[in-house]
Amino acid sequence: MLIVLSPAKSLDLDTPPTTDIATRPAFLDHSAQLIERMREFAPHELADLMDLSDALATLNVGRYASWTMDTTHARQAVMTFNGDVYDGLDARTLSAPQLDYAQGRVRILSGLYGLLRPLDLIHPHRLEMGTRLTTPRGKDLYAFWGDLITRELNGAAREGGARWLVNCASEEYFKSVRPAQLDVPVITPVFEEFKNGKYKIISFYAKRARGMLARYAAVNNILDPEELKRFDVDGYAFAPDASNDSRWVFRRNAA
Repeated sequence: MLIVLSPAKSLDLDTPPTTDIATRPAFLDHSAQLIERMREFAPHELADLMDLSDALATLNVGRYASWTMDTTHARQAVMTFNGDVYDGLDARTLSAPQLDYAQGRVRILSGLYGLLRPLDLIHPHRLEMGTRLTTPRGKDLYAFWGDLITRELNGAAREGGARWLVNCASEEYFKSVRPAQLDVPVITPVFEEFKNGKYKIISFYAKRARGMLARYAAVNNILDPEELKRFDVDGYAFAPDASNDSRWVFRRNAA
């Protein structure tokens, strides 16, 4: 089983990592090409392209300028991303064997890096997958990455003996994967809250729950996704009547 997650916009660049183990991203040559493209933008142009404040645009222009393929001063992805998904994953409290599970079984989709293992080293950056960045490969980042991400996922599945892909990524990021070309079927967990008399997806809680599900898999060393149906963290429970073979719904009555 492989699990895919989205990255986070927010970064933690200060809290010390809990492991010294680190690896090199698979697609650094491609990332370097994107960085060269991003260096063409002035702050006001970047603000327009990515809908950023002037301060964030200036910050990220500086990050592109200082980015390097040298990972000496980079940080592990799972110790750097700092959004709702990563609050749920809480990687710093995973044991060494649990981090090892994550390194083998979890992948993070990335606009800049394509596909990351949790302990791959990254530099500070912001480049969302949905950005309409034109490159010689096409009109956006989906065209830039083409089938590279899908091929890398297939390789990871073969290497780890995975027979399923569990999609815990957002729609924006999972669009970078080509399911028809995957060698394994896709299962997409969906997290719903009971509110105003009905069940609905609430983004904040759903993002956090995706991270919690990945954590649950790592803590319990889960290899067969059927075992994910036992997920009961924070009051969630599998809802078989609302689910089908590829869309697994988890519900709770109160956030």
